[in-house]
Amino acid sequence: MTNLVVRVTKGTEPRTTIRIPLGILRIASSLVPKSAAAALKEDGVDLEEIVRLSENPDFRGEIAAVEDHVKGEKTVVSVE
Repeated sequence: MTNLVVRVTKGTEPRTTIRIPLGILRIASSLVPKSAAAALKEDGVDLEEIVRLSENPDFRGEIAAVEDHVKGEKTVVSVE
């Protein structure tokens, strides 16, 4: 099964991994609070675009990578 995967690391240490099956991604994205979606968009992560890309059966790979240099964290969103 294909998933949307969000990985958060601090330095080289994994912090969080979230896997969302693509079959429920549209429903799950509608449950994200608007304030959280707006904050993600400010950081360069557009949920609408992620949903659109995930609906393409030929797409696999990284969608976005966001680095917070102050916190030393990196967030990578990909379809796997």
